[in-house]
Amino acid sequence: MTKVRPVSGGGRAVEVAPERLAGWFTRFAARHDGIATTRTTPSHVLVAARDGATAEVAAAFDEFAPAGEAEGLDLGPLLANATRPRRLGLLLVRLGGHSLGVAQDGRVLVSTTGSRQVHGRNKAGGWSQQRFARRREGQARVALQAAADDAARVLLPRLAELDAVVLGGDRQALDALRADRRLEPIFARASRRVLDVPEPRRAVLDEAADRARAVEVVVRD
Repeated sequence: MTKVRPVSGGGRAVEVAPERLAGWFTRFAARHDGIATTRTTPSHVLVAARDGATAEVAAAFDEFAPAGEAEGLDLGPLLANATRPRRLGLLLVRLGGHSLGVAQDGRVLVSTTGSRQVHGRNKAGGWSQQRFARRREGQARVALQAAADDAARVLLPRLAELDAVVLGGDRQALDALRADRRLEPIFARASRRVLDVPEPRRAVLDEAADRARAVEVVVRD
């Protein structure tokens, strides 16, 4: 199923598999009276329709080439970039669990998944609430430490063979992992895009491996 999310400033971001990009843009052109121009820079491809709608793609892993502007639809640089074979590290983390590994062109090659119990927030007040909060903080700390240890064990030794790292999950949990100095090389290779995923499980990792190779197109009508 195609993933769609709203973006700030209006519009929506659509995840499109590389092999479906040409067809997607053909349908975009048909819906919007054809394409006026395609502008390519090292960091972006902007397709402008004749009715004023735009579809924009930001480079996720490496630059688009060659740069330039053409009349009509010119997807050459975008398709060449999107279909390039890549080996990616995946790091999915939420407060109670994590799943990570290495994927080649959408297929997971190496993985590990872990979970820890982290209780929800307690609505009771007073001393009981404070004690519950301390317990929850301790559980969260243990869960995040397990995620950091697995990332260091699985991803760090393979970092040299990766084209990039794709993150997913809860941004607060990911920020907590950033504080672990062992993982600095992993986050230095991370793509700007963060996948929105449910509680990480192996099946979620498999889906993320496929989504990581998808192109995110920002559409503004």
